[in-house]
Amino acid sequence: MLVHNFSIISLILAILVILILEGDKRMCGIVGYIGFKNELDVKDVLLSGLSKLEYRGYDSAGICIYNEGIHIFKDAGRVEHLKTLVDDSITANLGIGHTRWATHGKPSKRNSHPHQSLSTRFTVVHNGVIENEIELREKYLSNYPFVSETDTEVIVALIEKFVMEGTEPTIAIRQVMGLIKGSYAIGIIDSETPDKFYAAKNKSPLLIGLGNNFNMIGSDAMSIIKYTNKFIEIYDQEFIVLAADKVSIYSILGNQIERNYYVETLDAADTEKGVYPHYMLKEIDEQPFALRRLISEYFTDTDYNIDADITDTLRNTDRIYIIAAGTSMHAGLVGKQFFEQIANIPTEVHISSEFIYNTPLINDNPLFIFLSQSGETADSRAVLVKIKELGFKSLTITNAKGSTLSREADYTLLIHAGVEIAVASTKAYTSQIAVMAILATKEAEIDATVIKKDLSLIANVIEGITDNKTIFKELADQYLTKRSCFYIGRHIDYFVAVEAALKLKEISYIQTEGFAAGELKHGTIALIEEGTPVIAIISQENINLNTRSNIKEVKSRGASTIIISLKSLSSATDQIVIDDVSPILSPIVTIVPTQLLAYYAALSRGLDIDKPRNLAKSVTVE
Repeated sequence: MLVHNFSIISLILAILVILILEGDKRMCGIVGYIGFKNELDVKDVLLSGLSKLEYRGYDSAGICIYNEGIHIFKDAGRVEHLKTLVDDSITANLGIGHTRWATHGKPSKRNSHPHQSLSTRFTVVHNGVIENEIELREKYLSNYPFVSETDTEVIVALIEKFVMEGTEPTIAIRQVMGLIKGSYAIGIIDSETPDKFYAAKNKSPLLIGLGNNFNMIGSDAMSIIKYTNKFIEIYDQEFIVLAADKVSIYSILGNQIERNYYVETLDAADTEKGVYPHYMLKEIDEQPFALRRLISEYFTDTDYNIDADITDTLRNTDRIYIIAAGTSMHAGLVGKQFFEQIANIPTEVHISSEFIYNTPLINDNPLFIFLSQSGETADSRAVLVKIKELGFKSLTITNAKGSTLSREADYTLLIHAGVEIAVASTKAYTSQIAVMAILATKEAEIDATVIKKDLSLIANVIEGITDNKTIFKELADQYLTKRSCFYIGRHIDYFVAVEAALKLKEISYIQTEGFAAGELKHGTIALIEEGTPVIAIISQENINLNTRSNIKEVKSRGASTIIISLKSLSSATDQIVIDDVSPILSPIVTIVPTQLLAYYAALSRGLDIDKPRNLAKSVTVE
């Protein structure tokens, strides 16, 4: 039986409201530090942390340090540029830093964070978007001489206003938290109390890092793992007071909260490139290790190691709804095949930001699976909030332990891919697919040793691919020189083609599309010109000849073709031949050559591979 129509309408309207409030925000970065004198050089701590946050995407950076007064260094541009502006002679034990992706006002020194109140007493950095900033300006700050175009300046102006009216600073900050709508992670320095600083959070991620004789905040663990592996999660609408030897957590109402720390197993060395020229190449090479880590996490010697509550929920569901965006959505398309063909559960895949516009009739007992590398996607979280209100079960599959989607879903399965810094996701994508394969085979009661063997073989096959990089460089140099390119495939290969096209376009800037091969003659073939690269993927026996027929069609119209095939289906003229694996699991291996082709296409163009233009690693956009 389907839920009543009013439930669907309420779902749509509620999510619309949430997404309107979320607005357009990209994940900036925050680092903050306070310690006893001479414990650490705060400038190095902040600049090092901001460097680790560069993968998120940003267009300006700045820091504020305190030493008998506030010293601010900021400008548009990279962290490397910021380092040239910082006065090395200043020593300090308190500071906050920020990388900004412009949403309110263009990238400039004036709009860069940190921002100060009119008297310069309060200094703030802020991630997120204050959606009611205009209302707050008109109601409380109509005569305030704003310096920047940012919504952030409203926060610091309000704090000072309330303090000047006689409110104690910590209460003033909590008052402002109650007034602002939208998302925020905030770090605040009060120059009159330099023995502590403040933080607050709502929807935007923020962590506390606990050290010996110092404490920190960071947008993620990677930004401060160099200094500590002890972290405390900050939940929405919580207010934090940090001193060198103490951390206090409060609700927005001022009630103190006790929360234990957890130890992050991330190795600081994992965040370095090592001998690799780019993070993306390193992360492509790490995929076999990520798969082997999954095997160790999700299997015992002879059985699965998955929470029984998850498998019971899956067994009792009548339909799965996979909610995701970008690369994760492409992984979801593959996962749909697993859940339907292996576990025999009807499955739908929805783009997070489009779910409210194309909401299906929801079955009586659904399971919502949220795929997100970061676990912080606001569009997905909006869906999660409402489906929880409707009483539906949820499972998050993510790389980020303790992330918002992980905390708020009923269940979590980690993909254990390790740190992924390059904007173009590689190992997170293959790990997401592998986790869904494990979950589906568990539900189908397939012998655990079978899937373990299949995944182990896949890890070995990927190693064989990545050990022979020369061929991919040669193919990229020969074929991927045009303004456009097409990937084609049928059935599960089509889903890989869509992801492969995304990889190529996002880092090489070659206009690339992934098409179902059988659709070429229905319009797409009109785009084929002399020399247009068309890359075909063939991993399924039942569509082998069909796809090869489509390849002939485009070749006859002048296309330059590359064929990626499994060995048992290959032809002597196929340029990339992959050792055989289980056909349904083939997307985990057939995607790897396309990752390398994208990498070398971008390399030959001299582009910024790890940080392509206009993109951020973690993005939440409506």
